[in-house]
Amino acid sequence: MTTSCSFSVEIFPVGTAEGYARLAANVARLVVLGTEFVSVTYGAGGCTRAASLAALRLVRDAGGVAVPHVSAAGARHEDVRSLLRDYEALDVARLVVLRGDPSSGLPGRGAFSYAAELVRFIRAETGSRFHIDVAAYPETHPQARSADDDLAHFKAKLDAGANSAITQYFFNADAYEDFLERCAAKGIFVPVVPGVMPVAGFARLVRFSEAHGIEIPAWIRRRVAAYGDDASSIRAFGLEVVRRLCERLLALGAPGLHFFCLNDAQRVADVVAGLRTAAPTGRPPREP
Repeated sequence: MTTSCSFSVEIFPVGTAEGYARLAANVARLVVLGTEFVSVTYGAGGCTRAASLAALRLVRDAGGVAVPHVSAAGARHEDVRSLLRDYEALDVARLVVLRGDPSSGLPGRGAFSYAAELVRFIRAETGSRFHIDVAAYPETHPQARSADDDLAHFKAKLDAGANSAITQYFFNADAYEDFLERCAAKGIFVPVVPGVMPVAGFARLVRFSEAHGIEIPAWIRRRVAAYGDDASSIRAFGLEVVRRLCERLLALGAPGLHFFCLNDAQRVADVVAGLRTAAPTGRPPREP
């Protein structure tokens, strides 16, 4: 990877002064690293609205490009209109529009069942004011009836007005290559940026991945198990796995990388440093 390769980062809002101070330090470091933009997550039904807006301002004030998420889950038309006014006031130019996870505390409240409906509404309200990213799932959304059904939902979001996509994270580059091939077969050629989860703690990663239908290859699980409680070795191995994955994705023509950093700039810094110094072989780690 050259220093000109594009990458972006996702962060989540925090609710305490101490957490905000830590986030500010991490955002400042991400901006210095050269991230194209920093996206900020948004809770269902607006449950993190104030904290999300604060995080967006934090990114902007640090000199970065702030990109808010807009979630369909639990949202009403007037909620979205109000949000869009806030984002226009912040001079936001790009949105990440998602269905989001429905909140159990908001039964039947939302006006949108799918992200495509929300994309269509935003376009009707604002025209071409915003560049819109939507989600894509190379390993198929866990709630989809089939891979073809999932691809149809993806196409519906693009037909509604989305410009590009960011994928859920994965560890199998072949899944990304296959997804692009299936998109091309349907005449879909928008930029699809792969989402990447830098590995630090493995137990948490496994729990989150299993909950979201993300496959962690058996050979990775075996290697990690062999390290036992050696946290430093696990972290070093995880970094190498992710670096090689990124190299392969870039070799496949990925237009950039989007890191889910869990508010930890060091995770991104480690991967980016490795990519900028390693010879770009495009080969993933070999299974032992």
